[in-house]
Amino acid sequence: MAELKFDGKVAIITGAGGGLGRCHALLLGARGAKIVVNDLGGAVDGSGKGSATPAQNVVEEIKAAGGEAVADGNSVSTEEGAAGIIKTAIDNFGRVDILINNAGILRDKSFAKLTSELLHSVLDVHLLGTINTSKAVWAIMKEQQYGRIINTTSAAGLFGNFGQTNYAAAKMGIVGVTKVLSIEGMKNNIMVNSLAPGAKTRMTEELLGPLADKMRPEQVTPIVAYLAHDDCPVTGEIFSAGAGRTAKIFVGATQGYFNIDVTLEDIRDNFAKICDENNYAIPKNAMEEIGMVIPLLQ
Repeated sequence: MAELKFDGKVAIITGAGGGLGRCHALLLGARGAKIVVNDLGGAVDGSGKGSATPAQNVVEEIKAAGGEAVADGNSVSTEEGAAGIIKTAIDNFGRVDILINNAGILRDKSFAKLTSELLHSVLDVHLLGTINTSKAVWAIMKEQQYGRIINTTSAAGLFGNFGQTNYAAAKMGIVGVTKVLSIEGMKNNIMVNSLAPGAKTRMTEELLGPLADKMRPEQVTPIVAYLAHDDCPVTGEIFSAGAGRTAKIFVGATQGYFNIDVTLEDIRDNFAKICDENNYAIPKNAMEEIGMVIPLLQ
């Protein structure tokens, strides 16, 4: 089989100064893509003045391997910062084909102790950061009738995790953004998917415990690269990758219980049927889910 290449493509990867983002940048760069390595160079919780060193180090790695790359230190958390990232790509490489939204911070706290600042700072980087960069590149991708966007979600958002209300809210919000953008971008050949990664990084090594050393970022990057490639046949999907396992995650709906004059007692008496996961459906959009009731009304 022919090797998958990215010759002529320009990829922006946020949070690419280390961890997963660095691995994404190195692989795409090695396969021919021109890379914008975006990173603030701050602490895991987003604090500190930041440093250009992490992003520049990754750029030097890509160049040493024969690739092309440029560093960018703008913040995804503001519209101005996101626009600056895209400007870096256009100024240096003339176009943008791929956007990998990977930037993130952690400020974990149990719900009882969660402050407004801890909530909004995480939402700003993860959820608004994903929206800001996608919005900044959207018109470009529409005009060129091509785009690949990969958004980083998390098992914490999809399934929950203690002490991560702020992070989980942002990450599940990203799934909603992905679903909508995949629908709106389809006619312009803009494909948008989400990934829930599991890997040892600065953000996760304490959370993963003894599993950390078996969960390398390099095991996650192949699915990211495939979702960014011309060959990728799907949009609006969610994938999980970690420790060498790659899987699809989906939101489904049971067949449920139908009674046009449903009562409270009907719900009680038929609750097992409502929750029965046999023969579940996977709607492609909101209207498909609503449409599940139409045959029952005829």
